[in-house]
Amino acid sequence: MIMTKPFKPLLWICIVAASLTLGACGSNTVNANSPTAPATDIATAYPNLPRLSGTATIEMVVKGKPILMEVYGDDAPLTAGNFVELVNKGFYNGLSFHRVVKDPQPFVAQGGDPASANPSVPASQLGRGGYRDEGGKERTIPLEILPEGAENPLYSTTFQAAGLDVAPKLAHKRGALAMARSQYPDSASSQFYITLADWSFLDGNYAVFGYVTEGMETVDAIQQGDRIESARVVSGLDGLKAP
Repeated sequence: MIMTKPFKPLLWICIVAASLTLGACGSNTVNANSPTAPATDIATAYPNLPRLSGTATIEMVVKGKPILMEVYGDDAPLTAGNFVELVNKGFYNGLSFHRVVKDPQPFVAQGGDPASANPSVPASQLGRGGYRDEGGKERTIPLEILPEGAENPLYSTTFQAAGLDVAPKLAHKRGALAMARSQYPDSASSQFYITLADWSFLDGNYAVFGYVTEGMETVDAIQQGDRIESARVVSGLDGLKAP
């Protein structure tokens, strides 16, 4: 009897990890002034980006059902601030989850490409765009990850590139809310993903900034093409500081 070889999870991990990186954001611009060590004064280092202090609660409605998320400004001030401001602007209303990976194992549901507002744009062309301001300029934010036990996040580099052998405070456990980006660390904009299972291999490479606290069963049921009917800031908006 010939036994078939089992599926190799390492190969699948490499493939799905690439789905978070390649084409995740349209900008290939790296901010040469971004610090590669923890910033002591976020407002001075990044004066043109929104930032959040404290915790904010977000309600996102998909298929008529609410998903509650908590985002942590004290651990990821720029990443959380960017997301909360976009939610408050109504940016995510009507956008779709253009990339949902469940086979052969639950991985992520990803959305936030503004081009997905147009239902005639095929899924194959999504995953490249980000939020653009009133002047048409795409906003990008730096990679921002807080090491466990540290006072400030590490910016603009992965833990591996920085030679850090530590875990992040906010890990990629099931229900993690994190930012998608291109291969360039400082290229995240508006695209986010929610992990459908624990995926520690992403830790230190992508910025987690919150977690789903209620409605994970709704997240599990998301299919590619499902739309965000609405997203709103339930609490914590007073901690948002706009540039």
